Amino acid sequence: MAYRLSGKVAIVTGASAGIGRATARALACEGADVVVADVAEQGGHETADLIKSAGGSAIFVRTDVSNSDDVQAMIRRATEEFGGVDLAFNNAGIEGTQAAAADFSEKDWNRVLSVNLTGVWLCMKYEIPEMLKRGGGAIVNCSSVAGLVGFPGIAPYVASKHGVVGLTKATALDYATTGLRINAICPGVIDTEMIHRFTHEDPNAEVQMADMAPVQRMGRPEEIADAVVWLLSDASSFVTGQAIAADGGFVTR
Repeated sequence: MAYRLSGKVAIVTGASAGIGRATARALACEGADVVVADVAEQGGHETADLIKSAGGSAIFVRTDVSNSDDVQAMIRRATEEFGGVDLAFNNAGIEGTQAAAADFSEKDWNRVLSVNLTGVWLCMKYEIPEMLKRGGGAIVNCSSVAGLVGFPGIAPYVASKHGVVGLTKATALDYATTGLRINAICPGVIDTEMIHRFTHEDPNAEVQMADMAPVQRMGRPEEIADAVVWLLSDASSFVTGQAIAADGGFVTR
């Protein structure tokens, strides 16, 4: 299905690899001008280069989403290069360390929340005014199945991803009459570098994680990208304030 995104300007944070890279490439394939944003400069440039080598339009902007100045600079660059902002996938996130809830340091807690939750809010804070100047737009925030159910050992991550769902719902209601739609995507276990870090690249652990889903496999980044592109397109024009699980059926059982 063609989503007709030609002439649209899309921001994708956390776009140096994994779901973010797959989504940036998918949006470009649909005709969008893409702002590739990440703290990882090499991977970010690689994503932009992949898009351009395939005939698409992209720029890379180094962005720490937990830093207000960086986020504002990203928005300025998008407007200077492409004239505005229409679409955003606020995807940047970190997994943090693993421990029982009371054993996390305040530093570790704050680091995960500052990127995964405050970072999403900061991006929306500066994306929304630019979208409203153009009569509306669409935002997808990346939560997780950990934003829908609990998991032991990763309390900051779970709290941050639950927060993204609540933030998405509240903000969607704030702007429901303005032509701006805001949704969250909640991926399950996806075959990305983050999962490999989480499992310490233990093949047995990765098989166990894959088997948690009824479909008994990991998802592919491109499968999440397809869902995000649909949510950002007019094909989902009556969908807002939703937290959509793309998890191989994990939260269903």
